[in-house]
Amino acid sequence: MQQWLKTILAGAVGGAIALAGVFFFYQYSPNNAVATELPVRQVNFAPGAAASPQMSVNPTFDFKAAAKKATPSVVHISAAGSTSKSSDSPLRFFFDEGSPFGGPSAATGSGVIYSSDGYIITNNHVVEKAETLTVTLNDNRKFTATVIGRDDKVDLAVIKIDAINLPTLELADSDQAEIGEWVLAVGNPLDLTSTVTAGIISAKGRSLELIPGRDAIESFLQTDAAVNPGNSGGALVDANGNLLGINTAIATRTGMFQGYSFAIPVNLVTRIADDIIEFGSFQRAFLGVSIYPLDADAALELGVDINQGVVIDELVDGGSAQYAGLLPRDIIIKVNNRTINGVPELTEMVGRSKVGDVLQLTIMRKGEEVELPVRMRAQ
Repeated sequence: MQQWLKTILAGAVGGAIALAGVFFFYQYSPNNAVATELPVRQVNFAPGAAASPQMSVNPTFDFKAAAKKATPSVVHISAAGSTSKSSDSPLRFFFDEGSPFGGPSAATGSGVIYSSDGYIITNNHVVEKAETLTVTLNDNRKFTATVIGRDDKVDLAVIKIDAINLPTLELADSDQAEIGEWVLAVGNPLDLTSTVTAGIISAKGRSLELIPGRDAIESFLQTDAAVNPGNSGGALVDANGNLLGINTAIATRTGMFQGYSFAIPVNLVTRIADDIIEFGSFQRAFLGVSIYPLDADAALELGVDINQGVVIDELVDGGSAQYAGLLPRDIIIKVNNRTINGVPELTEMVGRSKVGDVLQLTIMRKGEEVELPVRMRAQ
């Protein structure tokens, strides 16, 4: 009898559980028209934080204002020459070069209006072989331009047209630009005028070893904004439409855009452009050192516990570094409190200095940090 009661009780409990399961399934089934709605939340919501009215799961990025601001200040440059063959410069693919079959040549590129009275910044490789330059503004006015000066070690040039009241761009601070920041490339790719593309900054201080010579300055902003032949010399602007750099090169095996483009940062651009306008050429200061990047192997050899910086290999006799007391095997880790991770950042900071400027270098010497002021000298 007792066993029989236990069996009845177990059956009753099992039935109750089954009935509850059916009821639960019915109440919360997605196919049930009266199902109770379960709570949801945004995946980027911070627990304990009040939801902000500006917060959005799928924000919409609108670059209309930036494009409208930047486009009038970017010009089309047509460079005509009489070279018998295509340029052998490693940068030859980065502007829209003319026929390689001899005879008169023509190429097109871009430029950025730097001053309202007609000074325009572009790349050296756009204008270096030109005999005549024609500049077309965004409003379709055409001008003949003259070359004021150029520097092939930075791949920058300044040209001039006879015009006034031209639109110019506000300058951004390229030192403050961050990886992941939105940017726009504005120029004339493939002879298509006033073209705007968008991307993000994907790296800073990038060297491509495109410009020959140990005294070349390469510290590019790398982006994934689409840049093609004809964009050279055009503007890289931030999301506010402020000038962040001059588009110069692309990573390519075909001569066309394949994912990455490179721009000279505006803080270096303005330093060089101002010299060219005032003096006709870049008045460059030199540190007077032979250097190499610090890596894990070099760090082991030098007995230091850091893996980023620039190692001084040799000093130039009578150079800035020698006068300041720098020594071979010193590791430069900061300049003016800016961290130096590699050679491109150091060459950019030195390139932006003027003869007579004092750079505050932080070096690692025998495992200890040392501060040294270095007065910059001409080579």
